[in-house]
Amino acid sequence: MTTQTPSTQARVEARLEIAQALCESRGSRLTPLRRRVLEILLQQGRSVKAYELLELMRDDQAGAAPPTVYRALDFLVEEGLAHRLDAINAWAACHDAGGEPHDLLVVCTACGSVAELSDPSLTRRLAEKVAEAGFRLSGHEMELRGLCKGCEGSLP
Repeated sequence: MTTQTPSTQARVEARLEIAQALCESRGSRLTPLRRRVLEILLQQGRSVKAYELLELMRDDQAGAAPPTVYRALDFLVEEGLAHRLDAINAWAACHDAGGEPHDLLVVCTACGSVAELSDPSLTRRLAEKVAEAGFRLSGHEMELRGLCKGCEGSLP
């Protein structure tokens, strides 16, 4: 389990309370299991692969099984509380759930950190280009791959 500083624990708890309130306002339920999955994602502060998440869950829920974790992740993504990152086949907590919408996710392919960005004009221009090619965007978030400053600085 990751050791958390008091300020990090307070931020995680505040985000969990926001998630709880959002779910209640939408008529959905943040069950204890879903809350625990979100808590782990928030504590990690980076993207997490499903089986890594499962192992972290087993620290305090020995009977946790893959279908249970995947259902919780699906719920969190549907509610806008987590992101499914296709670029690296992982999930990350949404750090701005309930706040300003974001439409760009930048994923570090080395360490799994994620930046949430918003540029509506860029998204609109991209959607226009996609439409010119005869397609329509099916999602509201776009994912870009890259290296964060920390990982880029460690390259020779």
